[in-house]
Amino acid sequence: MVFSLSKLIESTESREKTQQAFETLMRNTYRQAYAMAIRLTSNPSEAEDLVQDSYVRAYRFFHRYDRALPFSSWLYRIMANAHVDSIRKKGRIKTSSLDQGLQEGQAAKDVVDPLETPDEAMLNSQMSIHVQRGLETLNPDFRMAVLLADVEGLAYEEVAEIMHTSVGTVRSRIHRGRKLMKSYLLSHAEKQYRSYTRELL
Repeated sequence: MVFSLSKLIESTESREKTQQAFETLMRNTYRQAYAMAIRLTSNPSEAEDLVQDSYVRAYRFFHRYDRALPFSSWLYRIMANAHVDSIRKKGRIKTSSLDQGLQEGQAAKDVVDPLETPDEAMLNSQMSIHVQRGLETLNPDFRMAVLLADVEGLAYEEVAEIMHTSVGTVRSRIHRGRKLMKSYLLSHAEKQYRSYTRELL
């Protein structure tokens, strides 16, 4: 077989362009991805692991990414799968709270995070400590559906694609998730419930 230097150079340049494109997308979406991960895990360390795992998977399958679609939606799909895989490995749903060790009413944003507290985006969008605790009571499917629809503002069709299910199932999960959130917040923090329904629902 004749060695082709031109093909090798072309292949190297192609890999470099792919890497640069991915790194740009990663920089542009990291804070958003971390905010979603912190909502899903309620734990900064686990959120970092989830984000890292999601980006590693995204890079591995970057050749499948349709550049005409939002990268964040594609990444959420990968993150949803990674989160489910993580839960299955643990054999149970981990519900350690983001505000664990904090006194009632103390700002959860006092938790030290690695990148200028990226979870503040979540806390600043009216997601109070009580709302975060309420989200922790939901099973992963309900939590993911509610977060994608009510926090990220995605259409049901987009949520269905990310979660690999039907629009009808998404509607059911969001409906049931909202009902469980309502029940929890009415029991624990009526003011936070009113804020949640006004800002997110």
